[in-house]
Amino acid sequence: MTSLILHEYAASGNCYKIRLAAALAGKAIERREYDILKGETRTQAFLTGVNANGRIPVLQAGERFLPESNAAAFYVAEGTGLIPADPFDRADMLRWMFWEQYNHEPNIATVRFWMGWVGEGNLNDLQRAMLPGKREGGDAALKLMEEHLAGREWFVGDRPSVADICLYAYTHVAEEGGFSLAPWPAVRAWIARIEGLKGYIPITA
Repeated sequence: MTSLILHEYAASGNCYKIRLAAALAGKAIERREYDILKGETRTQAFLTGVNANGRIPVLQAGERFLPESNAAAFYVAEGTGLIPADPFDRADMLRWMFWEQYNHEPNIATVRFWMGWVGEGNLNDLQRAMLPGKREGGDAALKLMEEHLAGREWFVGDRPSVADICLYAYTHVAEEGGFSLAPWPAVRAWIARIEGLKGYIPITA
């Protein structure tokens, strides 16, 4: 089996997606930490040797490098029950993964980072102007998730998939950005189901 190395910043939900996918898939993964606040992913060594885009996470499989969290989580889960066998369900899983990166993560994850790492008092004028729209977008994403999960256990089909992993990563820590999960009982029940899965690890592990 090709050895897997995760180039990451552990507190990042995007990096956590890959660790969680690996844990649920029963696959070992080596971890290499970079401090994004100190610019460690912007060094020449990182740009030329890991990711020319200067971002983490990056999954290294042997001598090949795969940036982008959802793509890497998909790769780690390949060959397991986390990838639906049905072609439509597999495409629907990808739909939710694309939605997570376009509608969910840019709002919920960004506000979490601003509140927890930058600090509301340290936001620049542009960030401060964007904050109300980010909060509105995050609440809208949680509402859509709630509506989809009403009467069902998982986002696709009748079992957990990579879509659930990718959406869970930032949803379960949304309150760190000031988003309330109290209005969303179906989302909270879904979070509990994921945390009850065999092999589950928390973001702090």
